[in-house]
Amino acid sequence: MEILRVEHLRKIYGKGENAVHALDDVSFSVEQGQFVAIIGPSGSGKSTLLHILGGVDRPTSGKVFVDGQDVYAQNEEKLAIFRRRQVGLIYQFYNLIPVLNVTENITLPVLMDGQKVNEDRLQELLQVLKLKGRETHLPNQLSGGQQQRVSIGRALMNAPAVVLADEPTGNLDRQNSREIMELLKLSNQKYKQTLIVITHDESIALQADRIIALEDGAIVRDEVLRQ
Repeated sequence: MEILRVEHLRKIYGKGENAVHALDDVSFSVEQGQFVAIIGPSGSGKSTLLHILGGVDRPTSGKVFVDGQDVYAQNEEKLAIFRRRQVGLIYQFYNLIPVLNVTENITLPVLMDGQKVNEDRLQELLQVLKLKGRETHLPNQLSGGQQQRVSIGRALMNAPAVVLADEPTGNLDRQNSREIMELLKLSNQKYKQTLIVITHDESIALQADRIIALEDGAIVRDEVLRQ
């Protein structure tokens, strides 16, 4: 079943001679539960694409549908709800709130949405992410790998339709990178989450079901590695 569809997506920054075409007529769809790696050189439009998929940055033209919903046909209030409920964003630099502990950082999207925390899901995530015993630790009391685990927990807490990860292992050593990718693949398989990962790391890209390569804002390769 199709969970994500992108139609003729364009993003232009600036005007006239200074205009930068970050995305140029990008179209593709993703099936539910698929693990997609997006690769390409710096400046190819990867992060711009991810931010548009996540409802963070509006396209200049084109459409994004998530679970049949036209994302940018919504007003700002509904777009904010979409971001909290339908997508989970994982960044290279964790983006944790320094004054909140592990549990508070993980459950923040639920609380911001005015919803009740699903304690069973929280405990399962803490177990899977190997954060048991660290629930009350602040981010500065955690290693880089542990902080990234917290950011993954935050992204998964609301059981979003799509998990978007922007260079999730970029700041980590080889061992932590391997563990973080195993956790992301586990969420992809265990929770049937659709996973889209931006990466410069070829070894990570080759773990995906499908690779989409961008250059100069356009798709130059779309290859299915495994069904």
